[in-house]
Amino acid sequence: MRALAPALAAFAGVFAVALAATVWPGAKAPLPPWPARAPWLGGGTPETHAWSRFHARYYPLTLVFVAFEMEMMFMYPWAVVYVREGVTALADMGVFLALLSLGVLYAWRERALRWQ
Repeated sequence: MRALAPALAAFAGVFAVALAATVWPGAKAPLPPWPARAPWLGGGTPETHAWSRFHARYYPLTLVFVAFEMEMMFMYPWAVVYVREGVTALADMGVFLALLSLGVLYAWRERALRWQ
């Protein structure tokens, strides 16, 4: 139980601050009238409808971005494993990066990286 004391103290502190901000009216800023606190564009009026569609050319670029994000997510733990495994981990990461490179080359060939 003694090992959990810091975590319980942090939880109690966060709970107390949240409760104070909810109960005590002076803890919150006064809300402006409705049009100024609209939930889009930081309070401005929108230029398009919320259900408007995006052009399909943005989706391949988004998928390439997600592929690079996944690459970084796998490279951080790989750096720790590389110290322990050595050349085997290096070969595995080489195959992984080669597959991602093929995906980028395909996206480049299909002109998915052009922003027009």
